Amino acid sequence: MMKRTLFSLAIAAATFALTACNDSSDDAPGGDSTLPATEAHRSVGIELSVLSSYRTGLVAGGDSAAEIVSYDPVNHRLFVINAANVSVDVLDMKDPAALSKMSTIDASIEGGSANSVAVQGNLVAVAIEANVKQANGKVVFYNLTDLQKVGEVEVGALPDMVVFTPDGNKVLVANEGEPNSDYTVDPQGSVSVIDLSAGVAGATVKTADFTAYNGQETQLRANGIRIFGPGASAAEDFEPEYIAVAPDGSKAWVTLQENNAVAVLDLATDTITQVLPLGYKDHMLAGNELDPSDRDLNASDKDGAIHIANWPVLGMYQPDSIYSYSVAGKTYYVTANEGDSRDYDGFTEEFRVKDLTLKAGSFAALPDLQEDHELGRLRVTATLGVSNGCDPSSVTTDIEADCEYDTLYAYGARSFSIWSDDGAQVFDSGSDFERITAEKIPDNFNSTNDENDSFDSRSDDKGPEPEGLVLGQIEDQTFAFIGLERVGGIMVYDITDPVSPVFVQYINNRDFGASETDLLSDMAGDLGPEGLYFIAADKSPTGEPLLAVGNEVSGSTTLYRIAVTELAGEADTATE
Repeated sequence: MMKRTLFSLAIAAATFALTACNDSSDDAPGGDSTLPATEAHRSVGIELSVLSSYRTGLVAGGDSAAEIVSYDPVNHRLFVINAANVSVDVLDMKDPAALSKMSTIDASIEGGSANSVAVQGNLVAVAIEANVKQANGKVVFYNLTDLQKVGEVEVGALPDMVVFTPDGNKVLVANEGEPNSDYTVDPQGSVSVIDLSAGVAGATVKTADFTAYNGQETQLRANGIRIFGPGASAAEDFEPEYIAVAPDGSKAWVTLQENNAVAVLDLATDTITQVLPLGYKDHMLAGNELDPSDRDLNASDKDGAIHIANWPVLGMYQPDSIYSYSVAGKTYYVTANEGDSRDYDGFTEEFRVKDLTLKAGSFAALPDLQEDHELGRLRVTATLGVSNGCDPSSVTTDIEADCEYDTLYAYGARSFSIWSDDGAQVFDSGSDFERITAEKIPDNFNSTNDENDSFDSRSDDKGPEPEGLVLGQIEDQTFAFIGLERVGGIMVYDITDPVSPVFVQYINNRDFGASETDLLSDMAGDLGPEGLYFIAADKSPTGEPLLAVGNEVSGSTTLYRIAVTELAGEADTATE
């Protein structure tokens, strides 16, 4: 294999000391850890290995064939969203070493695409968008035993994620409310709160919307919250993506990905009480390096190299998945900082740095900044960093001719973060994901997810792109499992101590040597991990914890065994 040259890549030995950890979480949306983690409290370790895969044979062209995953712990079945077939695949995992399809829930008769699934008690809840995305969608309920439909409720536009509260009395739905392609119809984003306390037949729905923030757009922007759709109010511009429920069920956090913010939902009143800005990641700080170009100069390989370094760029966190947990009575939430842009026929915010006009003198230290091998190829937003007062959100603005920029804002943070319940960041993984993949799979660094031999092709566009996230707890330790949507694979961290997580493992079940023909025929392993579900040992058919991952591009669902080991000497230290 071709050896790639690594520039500015000093990987700390500690990062790759695969110090073992362990994991086990409940089926509820959050786990609880009672001990603040220190190295002394790390008594067990874990290691993931592939157990089995179910492959649909449907390699995604436009729609995913294996996306969000949920689990039935009574009958040991996985429920997997198959958007390509507008259905939910039901997989038998009584024998986890031979995962197989046993049934299908046909959602095509209910409307447009099936987007999300959740299982709790005797119910399966499926979020289904309308045939016209800007119209209200629905959540359809099925009986867990016979998979027959038992009811439905109307929710908001483009229901994208569904989750039960820990007690099972409510279902929360993130209604993304995306605009149409020419940006002439932009429905409000919202969260539907479905009350099931009287059963499905007596279900009621409340809408937690953002209309209270209309008229406050100027102040919200000053606070660091992105509101930038052409002519959009706050309620129209906010687009809920994913929901994490507090372990005690008192509130939930909702990612507003494009807005670089998180909303707080009070579950006593079913109302949005706060919208918290996430701020920006300074890629000039030590530990926050990135590779921003797919055209790095390299004497031996002119079309690309690994060049992880500090650059004058701010990263918008823009998380997709979010999950919560508690440590010593304090709640935290964890985000996978994927990044996303608005790029429609009627409006786009996405430009390469080389296509923008930079304010004279703003980047004097880097005279070649807009060259392809520096920041020229990096995709950034045109809606932030303007220095001359132009309006980049206006559809009549010629961005390249009318606007000047003195600050650059890129999509995503190429990391995962941990935040206290009041919105303060307590940890970010910095440049770990790019450094670790550069070390582990240097010939396939920052590859894309639907093409092999694509080394470095995503460096200019969100890098490894962390998207899916789930937490798990075993004994007194909590672990984060993060899926990298583009290059593939799962990152594992011990996050028992929220301010000092420990890297545990990176595993990638992808065949980078497969031919294009093999890739298109689903013979290249797992591509595009999307939905992750942790199965605790006491809910598992093997008696060991498991991790289920839906891979949207390859259309495969893979089970990972999580082997648990004792860490010699550390358990004794913890009791001294």
